[in-house]
This record gives sequence, C-alpha cells and structure tokens, in this order.
Amino acid sequence: MPSTPQPQPAAPAPSTAALHDSARAGAAAERPNAWHLARLASAPHRLGFFAAAVMLAVTALWWLLALVAREASVAVPWAVPPAVAHGLAFALGFMPLFMIGFLFTAGPRWLGLPDATTEHLVRPVITMLAGWPLALVGFHASAALAALGVAIVAAGWITTQYRFWGYIRASVAADQRHPRTVAVVMGIGAVAMVCAALALALGEFDHARAAIQLAIWGFLAPVFTTVSHRMIPFFSASAVPTLDAWRPYWLLNVMLLTLGVSGLGAVAEVLWWPLPAALRVALLLVQAPAAVLMLWLAWRWGMVQSLRIRLLAMLHGGFVWFGLALALAACSQARVLWLGPQASLGLAPLHALTMGYLGCTLIAMITRVTAGHSGRPLAADNTAWTLYLIVQAAVLLRVAAALWLAGAAVLTLLAIGAWAAGCGGWALRYGSWLGRPRVDGRPG
Repeated sequence: MPSTPQPQPAAPAPSTAALHDSARAGAAAERPNAWHLARLASAPHRLGFFAAAVMLAVTALWWLLALVAREASVAVPWAVPPAVAHGLAFALGFMPLFMIGFLFTAGPRWLGLPDATTEHLVRPVITMLAGWPLALVGFHASAALAALGVAIVAAGWITTQYRFWGYIRASVAADQRHPRTVAVVMGIGAVAMVCAALALALGEFDHARAAIQLAIWGFLAPVFTTVSHRMIPFFSASAVPTLDAWRPYWLLNVMLLTLGVSGLGAVAEVLWWPLPAALRVALLLVQAPAAVLMLWLAWRWGMVQSLRIRLLAMLHGGFVWFGLALALAACSQARVLWLGPQASLGLAPLHALTMGYLGCTLIAMITRVTAGHSGRPLAADNTAWTLYLIVQAAVLLRVAAALWLAGAAVLTLLAIGAWAAGCGGWALRYGSWLGRPRVDGRPG
C-alpha cells in the first residue's frame, strides 16, 4: 500500500521588516529611475554637487527675502552686519561644497589614481551642511551662534582638505602642479573660515570682512584659476580642432600672483582705508596689465570659436569676467588716485569677480560634469543655456548697480531676483539628476 504523506510544518510567516524590504525592492524595480537619497553617496560629484545646490538655492532665497524686506521697510533683526553675513554665506556657503564634488571627481584622475569613493566625504559634507543653518540663524539672532556655525563648517572643510592631501601623498604622477596648488589654497580657505569664526565670536566685524576678502582672493579665485588653466584650453582643443591646449605654467603663476597681490590689497583696504597712494599705485601696476593679459587669454583660448558650442561658450563667458574684474579694479584704483576715495567703483570689481567669473564658471563647469556623469550628452540644451543667461544677466545688473548709484536699489533687487531664478532653477533641475541613476545604465 502507498505510504500516507506526512504533514509538513507550515512555513514561518514573513517578518514585518522582510515585508518592508520586499516592498522597497519591488518599488525600486517598478521605478528604476526614481530619485533616492542614498544614491547621493554613490559618487563624490553626486554628494558634493547636491549639497552645494541646496546651499546655492537657500542662500539666494535668503538674500532675496532680506533685500525685499529692506525695500518694503520691514524691520529685519541683524546680529551681524548684513554685508558681512552676505559675504560669508555667498563666499563660503556653496562654493566649497561644489569644490568637494569637483575635486574628488577630477582630482584622482589628475593624480593617476582610481576614482574616489564617498566613504570619507559623507561626514564632512554633512558637518558643513549642519553648520550653515546655525550660521544663517545666528546672522539674525546671535553673533556667537553664527560663529559656532562657521566654526563647524571650518571643521568639515579641514577634514576634507586632509583627505585631498592624502590623494596627493598616494600619487606617483609626474605632474602634480594643479592638484598641489589647489591643496595649498584649500588651506588658505580653512584659515579664512577659522578667522571668520573667531572674528564673529569676538564681534570684530571688520576682521570678519577681511577674512571674507582672504577667502575670495586667496582661496576661491585661485582654485578657479587653477582649474581654468587646466581645463578650459583642454576642453576647447577637444571641441575645436583648430585650437591647441596652450597653458604654460608661467601663465598660472601670473594668475596666482595677481590674485595674491589683489587679495593683500583687498584685506588692507578693509582694515586701513584709505590705502596709501604708493600701495594703490602698486595695485594699479599689477591689475592693469593682468587685465589686458586675461582678456587676451580669453581670445587666445578660443572665445570666439567657442560661441558655436554652448557648453564651451559658457566656460569662456565666465572666464571673460576675470579679465573684466581686474580691469574694473584697475580703473577704480586709477580713479581714486586721480579724484579721491569718493571716486571708487565700489563693489563693481568684486561682484564681477565673484558673480561673474566664479559664479558663471561654476554653473558652466558643474553643468558639464553633471551631464557627463549622468550619461547625458556633453551639451547645453535650451534649459541649461537659458539658466546660464539668467545668471549672466544677474551679474550685469549687479555690476551696473555698483556703477550707477542712483539706480542701485532697483538694480540690486533685480540682480538678486535673476540670481535666485537662475541658480534656483539650476539647483532644481540638476539636483533631480543627482539622485537618479545614469540614463545610460552605467555605474557612477
């Protein structure tokens, strides 16, 4: 007779956690292109660029609201002078985070090393992001709180700089000029952050302004000129066969020397206004020929030929502002020498440098990196081009506001409105790409 089948034990019911995991896996399979926060940790450019995009949008909106309130005669409390708060947030709020994304993507390639991971970047990036809400609230409520926020940002940045030096120590590449230059000026950025935090804690706001000038001329601009020296001629020669990747190192040295002298002058001007005539003459003798050289360099690197290729034109359009900023600075020195301190061009040279050169170059470079590393074509579509032109319009409006004092209030408000629209639109569009997988299916 056939044997009677034995009863089998019932399978255990799945746990609640297993059901949730299964549901998440199913949802991911159904929506493979969905945005996921965890994906930001899959590559340095995703992590750094997204954090920076958040800060870019937040600082633009914050300053827009502050200026609208001022024009509407709405009283806004300030524990830190608005100019100091604005300078710190716009110089150090998003630029260093963008640098983290770019340098830990391009840096290992420059040094002949494998691609970097985010293993040692997540904590410092989160630290820097945690510091800025404290600083922004502190600007309005407590200078001590603002100092704490900036100090936390500095701690995150110093950790990042230490990691970047680790890549340099591990490299055996023959040519390390660009990454080593960047690493050195990253240290100047750390000094500027620490000095700014100390100045806020002590209520020494002129020293905080000096720290901002140190950060701009000694840290941000040197990083951008070093990257420009390496990347713009390379990209231009790759896209336009008639061009060559001409970038002698004496040219980089001239750029860095010009920024160093201008930075010392800017710090001195904050602390010892008005400057002695001899020092102002020295600045004029450096900035005027450097302006001519940079404008010639823009032409030499193929500015005219680049206009047919939008993504390349965006890079060149940013670099032209470097020469214009130096030209405006030299003109301001000459006017003060000839007509007196009241003839200064004020903030026009500084905004041409920061919004024009740094801001427009940042938008151009990061657009290129984000498109390439998301598997999309290396091209600026209509949306990218429009956002870039809006940012360029913001620069023109802000420089015009500094030059035409009678219309300064309206032009400044229009400038921050355009900046918020362009940068906010950029952050929304490209931030959405950073949390999604590459469209070509490749890892990264």
